[in-house]
Amino acid sequence: MRRSTACRKYGAEPRLPRRRRAAAALVLLLPAAAAAGCARHADRMPVAPAGTPVVLISIDTLRADHLPAYGYRGVETPAIDALRRDAVLFARAYTHTPLTLPSHTALLTGLLPAVTGVRDNVGYTLDAGRVASGEIPYLPLILKRHGYATGGAVSAFVLQGKTGLANGFDFYDDAIEFRTGTGLGGLQRPGGETLRLALPWLRAAAAAPPRPFFLFFHIYEPHTPYDPPEPYASRYPLKYDGEIATADAIVGELLAELRLLGAYDRAIVVLLSDHGEGLGDHGEDEHGVLLYDEAIHVPLLLKLPGGRLGGRTAGAPVALTDVAPTLLALLGMPVPPQMRGASLLAQLAERREQPGRRVYSETFYPRLHFGWSDLASLIDRRYQYIDGPDPELYDLERDPHETRNLLREERRIDGEMRRELAGYDRRLAPPAAVDAETRAAMAALGYVGHTGAAAAGGGPLPDPKRHLGALKDLKQGFAAMARRDDHGAAAIFARALAGNPRMTEAWEFLGRTRERLGDPRGALAAYAQALRLDPGSAPVAMAAASVYFDQGQLDQAAVHARMAAAANPSNAHDLLAQIALRRGRLEDAEREAREAQGDQGRRIRPRITLAEVLHARRRYDEALAQVRQAEQAYAERTAPDPELIRGLALIRGKILADLGDAAGAEAAFRQEIQRFPDDLRAYPNLAILYALTGRPAAARDTLQHMVADHPSAAAYAEAVKALRVLADPGGAAAVLRLALRKYPGDPALAALAGR
Repeated sequence: MRRSTACRKYGAEPRLPRRRRAAAALVLLLPAAAAAGCARHADRMPVAPAGTPVVLISIDTLRADHLPAYGYRGVETPAIDALRRDAVLFARAYTHTPLTLPSHTALLTGLLPAVTGVRDNVGYTLDAGRVASGEIPYLPLILKRHGYATGGAVSAFVLQGKTGLANGFDFYDDAIEFRTGTGLGGLQRPGGETLRLALPWLRAAAAAPPRPFFLFFHIYEPHTPYDPPEPYASRYPLKYDGEIATADAIVGELLAELRLLGAYDRAIVVLLSDHGEGLGDHGEDEHGVLLYDEAIHVPLLLKLPGGRLGGRTAGAPVALTDVAPTLLALLGMPVPPQMRGASLLAQLAERREQPGRRVYSETFYPRLHFGWSDLASLIDRRYQYIDGPDPELYDLERDPHETRNLLREERRIDGEMRRELAGYDRRLAPPAAVDAETRAAMAALGYVGHTGAAAAGGGPLPDPKRHLGALKDLKQGFAAMARRDDHGAAAIFARALAGNPRMTEAWEFLGRTRERLGDPRGALAAYAQALRLDPGSAPVAMAAASVYFDQGQLDQAAVHARMAAAANPSNAHDLLAQIALRRGRLEDAEREAREAQGDQGRRIRPRITLAEVLHARRRYDEALAQVRQAEQAYAERTAPDPELIRGLALIRGKILADLGDAAGAEAAFRQEIQRFPDDLRAYPNLAILYALTGRPAAARDTLQHMVADHPSAAAYAEAVKALRVLADPGGAAAVLRLALRKYPGDPALAALAGR
């Protein structure tokens, strides 16, 4: 069957081989027309009966060759093994990009990244208007329009609903808390917690027939940092495998729940990953920079209702863009002509001696983040061709670990694959993560460049594989930061930048180390350089905004928070609320704080800020209710992160003090100091409380401990302000004189001195 001209032009997937007829056994299970992604299926008998549930499980960063189902013996995965017995296994499944957001976007749309426009984890979103109009088909929305209840729960910050992924979902839980001081990979939550939040929706959906349901369930194990819980941490020396075992246990809980609900046997269940992991095989420990097999080869299992075809294996190359059209065809729904994928089940009929199709992959991560060249590849049953400054060709049958470049020996294959690859759209639009007003403010600050855009006309870019040492420098810098060796980390990041000045991550974390070293001016200089290279970086913009806020430069803080608002709305609006609160604009502060909570309202930090705002508005009962809800939300977390509740006991103490509960307030202030001894805000509040309750000696001791344990200009400034509140001008003046001698030229102290 010949593909239409419109299909061939739409997604730039040229010269695919003509689809072959399925074997007779398959014809009974799948209509022959389902073999083509642009075919129509409404007039065919579907495999799945009406009302079939669909469960799509994505295990982030899971290499296919680290699963027992694919022959690996280093880890036990009983849940996935049991699913495999009921499912078709696709031995050669590939992602189109080794990055979480663009890969999931391709999965759910059936379109290549060039068509969706999503080429990186930050700075790109799935256009809601194009989805709503049908220009971009989107599996959850299509199923919803066909009567499905649609639910999603994700474990990674980069898959938050604001990226456009929440389109078409009745329920989409993405309440991953944002934190400065960590990379995007660290912004995650345990898969067990995501499952706990998804189960109420799943149970309600399963209990409401005849309406069928679709569940998209994403877990971030085994993404870095590899930190499996017990018993897996002790059981597996390779922590990556320990995380795989953790992921398997979570999948097992979900599948057990489906069985309990009576949905497993009649459901279509798909289990896959968005990309693999380098693990040092070609010099890359993680993923995103290179396109070797370990990065793009992913597991893919498809369980049909009743376990039909269970235990079968398909050896032909397939792609994540095949999943959405296959599901629609199985459900008897029309497959949008824009979808490029082929039927997964038709690949069971592909004979081994036939080369089959080629799957396209790309990565713009090295270009966008490091100023290195982007890469693209084609892979089929036998060969992989990787296009870059130094092209590579590998025979996967004879050299599965891709150690010998055959480019000069296989000229015919090289030329054929290079010509086919030239038919793909590899033009890059720069990230556009901010509105026009904020972009104008960014330009005024000098943030007018971007790595991808700037490099486009600047001649050949460096080959990523020649600069992997810089990635190792970054990793060493991160390790130094983790052990609080900030001087060492700063030196490592500076060394990396000496040879790779366009590495935005190195500039970002150089800024973070300088910030931790008490050098806000140096930190802001590093952040500014990172933002000149990548104005779409929300983490860098928020880091700079926080420093400006701490320095009292509220206008600059607000500009940088707005830069991050599109990609990181919760944290950006939270800081904007704090800025409005400091300016005394309480209505604006309350509006921003409520905006920061988002649709689900499960984030903890915005509740703390809202409690502060309501306290300032003297709505004490409402403020205390926010505190209690934040405490409850934190208690429910399966992996507590104390940073999320910084300031929570402090605001509880302030509220209780104003309500006349001195004992409760004292206990709260003490709790805040115990949790966060480096945070200066609770000390003066506790000192003032002591003074007001007739304990002046305790008040003085508290302030003395603050400056002795945390000697800094900021600590002395807090002590001076507290003594002035306590009507002790003499003591305040003495402390200020001492502080000015210790920290001459400090702007905060100079302001207190009236200079």
